[in-house]
Amino acid sequence: MPAPPDLILGEDGLARPAWATRDPLLTTYYDTEWGMPIRDEQGIFERLCLEGFQAGLSWLLVLRRRPHLRRALAAFDPDVLATWTEDDIDTALEAPGVIRNRQKIAAVVTNARATLALRADGGLAPLVWSYQPDLTPRPRTAAEVPSRSAESEALARELKRRGFTFVGPTSAFALMEAIGVVDTHLVGSHRRGSSGVWDRESDRPIADTQDGGHPASTRE
Repeated sequence: MPAPPDLILGEDGLARPAWATRDPLLTTYYDTEWGMPIRDEQGIFERLCLEGFQAGLSWLLVLRRRPHLRRALAAFDPDVLATWTEDDIDTALEAPGVIRNRQKIAAVVTNARATLALRADGGLAPLVWSYQPDLTPRPRTAAEVPSRSAESEALARELKRRGFTFVGPTSAFALMEAIGVVDTHLVGSHRRGSSGVWDRESDRPIADTQDGGHPASTRE
């Protein structure tokens, strides 16, 4: 049976979008990480930083550099990074394999401090997940995959208000996709609905389908 439009059927019989078939690293990332729920502070902080590093670059490059970035940037531990000085940033810029962009590394430090400050008001993870929509997109083609949403625009504004930098509606939406806040896997992909967050039939959060329709979002 042929794969649906904009999906490629692999030798393993699994349908994936074209971008996830261009390199084995992308395939592994798509099959095992992208869109799976992340709800811990450090995990979300790392992915927020990686989205910032991607600006102007390919995601494949960021994935290839991720191990080096983790080594150079204290495993994306916000408690450590919040204490960094300009000298620490200089040292990180000289580390092997990093993306040598001072603004992006400085943003990691700034965002680490903002993450620590957020703990007094619930924390980064609850804030990001509070922007989960009531319905997730249901794209059938690559052209139907949105690059931003009303929720990502609001999340970006709130993160900036909280002191975060190098974040906008597009990178906020990419973060939401990466950690399962939305599910933009194409209909027909073997990963569609696999996160355990979204109901395959209704496109509503699974918690909603189990508790009688309580709103997914915790925002006022």
